Formats: sequence, C-alpha cells, structure tokens
Amino acid sequence: MRTIHPPLGHFLKIEDRRLWLDRSDTGDPAVVFVPGAGGFGLDFLLVHQRVTETTTSIIYDRAGTGWSDDVQLPRSAEEVTDELRAVLQSSGATAPYLLVGHSLGGLYVQRYAQRFPDEVAGLLLLEPAHEDWDLYMPEHLKMAKSQPTTSDMPELPETFLAQYRSAFADMFAAFPQPIRDLLIHKHFSPERLPTGFGEGANVLALFDELRAGGSRPDVPLIILSGTGIDATQTLLATEDQLRQQIEGSQKLYDAITAAAPQGEHRALNDASHLTIPLTRPDAVAQAVHDLIERIYRIQA
Repeated sequence: MRTIHPPLGHFLKIEDRRLWLDRSDTGDPAVVFVPGAGGFGLDFLLVHQRVTETTTSIIYDRAGTGWSDDVQLPRSAEEVTDELRAVLQSSGATAPYLLVGHSLGGLYVQRYAQRFPDEVAGLLLLEPAHEDWDLYMPEHLKMAKSQPTTSDMPELPETFLAQYRSAFADMFAAFPQPIRDLLIHKHFSPERLPTGFGEGANVLALFDELRAGGSRPDVPLIILSGTGIDATQTLLATEDQLRQQIEGSQKLYDAITAAAPQGEHRALNDASHLTIPLTRPDAVAQAVHDLIERIYRIQA
C-alpha cells in the first residue's frame, strides 16, 4: 500500500534513517517540539502555525514514530537525544533552542538539557514525565507497580479500539482537513498504534538516566499541566484513579518549579494530559511567547 506523506515538511537523512521534519525560518530562538510516547510532530500543527508567526519553529517525527523510518523500541534517552541533536544540526537551526516536550517528550528534553546545557535557552514542559513521579503517587498508581514485562502491546478488543478512535478523532476536531484524517489514520495504523506502548516500555530505566544525569541548567522554565479528564482516559482508568493521579502530578509540578530559580507552573482546567497541544494551542503558544521574552531579557 502506498504511504501518503504529509502535505508539508520534508525528510532528513540521519545516519541510515529518514526522519520527517517541518521547519519555519522566522528568527531566534528556534522552538523545537518533542512529542510524547507514540506522538507525531504533526500533533503540534496548531501550535506550530502560531509560533512560526514570530520565530523559528520545528516539528519532527523521531525514529519509529509518524512518517519517520522504523527503529527498534524502546530506546534510551541518550539514543533519542543524540538523534534530536543530529536533527537540529542538520536542519540548520541555531542553538540555543527553546525545547518543548510533551509527556515522555518532556523527559527527553530534560535529558537533552542535562547533556547539552549550552544548547538550551529555555524549557516548556507539557505534563512531563519526571523521575520523581512515583514519590507523589499513591501506591496503586506508582509506575514501578505497573511496568510491563514486555515492549509488545497487548491485543486490544475491536470495541475498545472503536471507542478509542472515536474519542481520539474528537480531540483533533480543530485540525484542518485533510491533515486531520491523515493523522487519525496514521495513529491507528498497524505499524504506529503500538508505538506509544513500545516507547514507554522502559520508562523506569529512563528515570534512572535522569537521576544519574546531573542537574538541569538554570534557564526559564514553564510547566503546563492539564487537570481535566478526556474520553480516552476513562477507557483506561476510573475517574477516581484519574483524579488521584492529577492531584499527585500537580504536587510534583509545583515542587519541580518551586525548586527551579526561573520556574513556573500553569494548570489548565480545560485540558487533559493528552489534549494540551491539541485543544489548547493558544496556551502553549502563549507560554512559548512568555519564555522567549524572558530569554531576551537574560540575553540583553
């Protein structure tokens, strides 16, 4: 079957793989969007379009996701950040960057900041994964208690997939056609549906990488969190469990930003963990704008 590529962007050759990327060239700093587990660069399209009006914006698919070539999953944070660095260098964007990471992507950009602090001007973390996650969760919600023993996604009933696809499609309602249909089809394709499970299968090892990686650089930092619950979440957990998880994550994000000299936590009550970049592109773009202003003040 012929693969239909996005109507924007191009492919970079990184080592032996093709990676999809779209980049504007409007100014500095370059804003780089790193999706969560199983996410695609195009999931950030609405934010990307807003940010390109004022500065350079980059969305991309890391190996094994979206329209990029496949790779064996899961991977270490070192492998992912080596790849990201090669992508940015090949794209022609100038460091230091403003890195935006969602969920597992938030973990990756924190690791990038640890490894290459001089290349990071600021951090915007959207519901980020963090090595202290389990310290703020009740026992039954700790990741250490629920880690899968394999990176293979379990077989899902057709009724569940139909409900999940319907709820997922609703979250992309504001996206333009035909990109909306293209994204939904690709997310639920046989080769990409298991990607999120595969990428997150080694999350405890990724936490260990962050713990051993040293401090994050002292740069402007905003964490955006969502205290809402979406229809995809209620397919996987009870509302009580979700409320307990949100309560714990709010305390975690407050603690992270309180410990960061330039940290700020903003909670959105009309967005969930998954929907922040899809349904609140305005809030993400505003946080990008505010961080750029802080970066300019530091550089002045």
